[in-house]
Amino acid sequence: MKPTRKNNVLPGFGLTLGYTIFYLSIIVLIPLTALLFKTATLTWADFVATVTSPRVTASFRLTFGAAIGAAFVNAFWGTLVAWVLVRYRFPGRKLVDSLVDLPFALPTAVAGITLATVYSANGWLGKYLEPLGVKVAFTPLGIMVAMVFIGLPFVVRTVQPVLEELEPEIEEAAACLGANRWQTIARILLPAVTPAIITGFALAFARGVGEYGSIIFIAGNMPMKSEITPLLIITKLEQYDYAGATAIATVMLAISFLMLLVINLLQKWTRRYTA
Repeated sequence: MKPTRKNNVLPGFGLTLGYTIFYLSIIVLIPLTALLFKTATLTWADFVATVTSPRVTASFRLTFGAAIGAAFVNAFWGTLVAWVLVRYRFPGRKLVDSLVDLPFALPTAVAGITLATVYSANGWLGKYLEPLGVKVAFTPLGIMVAMVFIGLPFVVRTVQPVLEELEPEIEEAAACLGANRWQTIARILLPAVTPAIITGFALAFARGVGEYGSIIFIAGNMPMKSEITPLLIITKLEQYDYAGATAIATVMLAISFLMLLVINLLQKWTRRYTA
């Protein structure tokens, strides 16, 4: 007797799976493989010398340090913005909600020029900050400000749906049971939104590490001081040092992947702990 073929619940699964793998291979796998193959043209000594040069290591410290700092800032303030948009009704709320997505729609070069203009010595905010000893434009602080600007929507749009699913009645019930405001936040709200905050943190961090257009106009681009790794890669490409550029990109990819893996494991542990 011939065995009957089991039908899938979703028809066309084999075709869609094959198309998905083919598409991801073209978009992700093949470029990454080409990156590794180009890096492999270097000897191990040349590779180590390239990625450990003082200029490269300084760019690594600046890029990843600023990205992590900006992600922490966005994790805090982005959660507050999401909370205000979900829990409060005020005039202009829809406008504020739309402005959150502005960094998504605004070209990165326009964002960089705008930030440099606003925070320069004679800019709208810079002329008040510089007399206080706070120099933003053309400094590492300016790089972090740009990363905060482009990363905020990731946290807000990740946390906002979770807060919308939390009914206000839960907070009222906690208050009726004698919990004060801080106890309600620590024991009810934070456990529910922590996985979303970690996800938003990871997305903001990843965007900050790979950002280029909005940073170069406000960074100053001084080697060893305010030069980000993506700019250093572009510089090497302009010098036709393709192997050196791919070597730096490979290390950057490895560090980013490792940090995102740690963040995802932390997120998984948090969900299990708060379940």
